[in-house]
Amino acid sequence: MLVFDQLKKDDAQLRFLAMLVLSGMLILLGGLWWVQIVSTRYYREKLEVQSTRTVRMPAVRGKILDRNGEPLAENRPSYSIDLYLEELSRQFQAAFARALARVSANFSRQRDLREAELHRKLTPAERKQFAVSETLRSQLAQQTRYEVASNLVSQLGEHLGQAIDMPQTNFDKWYARSRALPMPILASMNPAQVARFEEQSASSPGVDLEVQSTRIYPNNSTAAHIIGYLTRNNDSQEGEPKDYNYRLNDYRGEFGIERLYNPQLRGYAGSKSVLVNNFGYRQSETTWNPAEPGQDIQLTIDLEIQKAAEAGLQVNARGAVLVMNPQNGDILAMASHPAFNPNHFISRPDPATVERERALWEDPLLRPQINRACQQNYEPGSIFKIVVGMAALEMGVLNPKEIYRSAGSYPLPGRRPFKDTAPPGDYDFDSALAQSSNTYFIEQGLKPGVLRKIITLGQRLHLGETASLLPGQEAHGHFPDQKKISANWHDGDTANLSVGQGCIDVTLVQMGIMTSAVANGGKVFWPRLVSRIGASTGDNGGQDEQVFPAGRVRDNLDVSLNTLRIVREAMLADVETSRGTGTRAAVPGFHIAGKTGTAQIQKGDKIVDHTVWFVGFAPYENPRYVVVAMVESGSSGGLNCAPIANRIYSAIAERERRGAAKLASIAPPK
Repeated sequence: MLVFDQLKKDDAQLRFLAMLVLSGMLILLGGLWWVQIVSTRYYREKLEVQSTRTVRMPAVRGKILDRNGEPLAENRPSYSIDLYLEELSRQFQAAFARALARVSANFSRQRDLREAELHRKLTPAERKQFAVSETLRSQLAQQTRYEVASNLVSQLGEHLGQAIDMPQTNFDKWYARSRALPMPILASMNPAQVARFEEQSASSPGVDLEVQSTRIYPNNSTAAHIIGYLTRNNDSQEGEPKDYNYRLNDYRGEFGIERLYNPQLRGYAGSKSVLVNNFGYRQSETTWNPAEPGQDIQLTIDLEIQKAAEAGLQVNARGAVLVMNPQNGDILAMASHPAFNPNHFISRPDPATVERERALWEDPLLRPQINRACQQNYEPGSIFKIVVGMAALEMGVLNPKEIYRSAGSYPLPGRRPFKDTAPPGDYDFDSALAQSSNTYFIEQGLKPGVLRKIITLGQRLHLGETASLLPGQEAHGHFPDQKKISANWHDGDTANLSVGQGCIDVTLVQMGIMTSAVANGGKVFWPRLVSRIGASTGDNGGQDEQVFPAGRVRDNLDVSLNTLRIVREAMLADVETSRGTGTRAAVPGFHIAGKTGTAQIQKGDKIVDHTVWFVGFAPYENPRYVVVAMVESGSSGGLNCAPIANRIYSAIAERERRGAAKLASIAPPK
């Protein structure tokens, strides 16, 4: 070989260099022999006693904001204390050793006593009765581990001034399944507890303060039916790895915006690997992929108007309110009552509150889990007379100034007369709408061609269809089509439809769209609840932004401006004249046009309940706010719903006055 050839030469430098290379080769070969032959067993055992666990780390959930950037759902730091079991392993072993020594000594005494009784040595089989079995060793280890941890937690509770409950079953389950992860023992600490812990942390080995992001709804039940709520769910989203050894607590939207946009709000979970030893304790950890935070969502809701809507609604047991911008379809407020507090799905309240809320959810009438503004169908009653009036005006069979004399009921062949809620007397269009005369509108609905025009207008308003406001969480209502009125249809059906009953069911959102179309000149808008998702709504500047444009026209009423003018003037009279049923909605200095309604709920021939309504728009000269109010089991729209509209419009008028005063104060002098 080349090296040995150099050793034979007389050149001392070459000989030294060759010896140096040869020595290095021998050292390398010796090292390989040591690692691969001598130390094989050591490294095999080391690999066997170490393994890697993968952990799913949830992302910070995106915020939900109102149109002005006010938070409806956000995340706040939550302080908790975690117990690191690997740091207690020496204490576990020491406690187990002491307990084992005591048990062994006790068995030894019992064995000696037995031998003394028998006056002989015990046989090997007999001695087994006084040996510590594997089952007993396991029970001792389990019990001593819990005692060590329980004593530590109890001492910590004394320092913090709060008893901390740690049931042994919970501890044993965590130790068996998740000992490589810190065990949470106290969540949602208040500032005083955090301060006391920091003072005492040096004397509390194995525990540490953790800061986590927790979902918070700062306005409690306000807009709860829009926002929704979360339930615990640690499943992987689409596009995330599915195989994890451990999953840290995560949540999924179950209702409202939280459910509809759960993938965008939830973001993408991160992952880390935890190296554990043969006892299952954590040795080290490495983050593979950091979690990607969820996107913020900005709604069209105005928090101030939303609060006014809910304040007006809460005097009633069951009902809903919708506030809409008739010029572009934006939903400014949507409230349903009874409501719920979405915070209670994250952190459970006191037992009394839990029982009270459970009773509400189980009550078949109250049902706070139902969004009555869009998930429930109702007969519209007299507010549908707006459509009937437009149909008759468009067909040219209604002269708004012509007097119709009502006898207080409307006779139809083959059935009982339709009773009128308005008193007998003479009515023109304005007074008939203002006093909600059933006989007047039945008379109009039965005129030639009016029924088909009613159906056409209903179809252009897309009654019987969802509005795609909260897909999957909307009722579509019911409305007859041209085919239905051509078969098995009678004058009695037309009479019922003319007063908003019978084969018609609607949602508040649909009635908001209808009222907006009357207010804005005939445009039927798609309602908008979400304005944008992503970058410019919050702190997630690196994410793509998705904008939902306002003012998307879905259809057009295709009625004359004169027809709309006549209907609008009659609605104004309903609120602003003493003869109107909607006078309780009036706000001084703020012109409101409206219509009340009462729909009967029947079982057989018996009236068992009523659904009452108010729909209106304001300011009359330049409509910017449509209000729809509905109350279940009410007495009349004028008594129950018009006052709700009054409270909402009063709040809106006051805010507009404040805004005008602010603009005036900053205007430059002339």
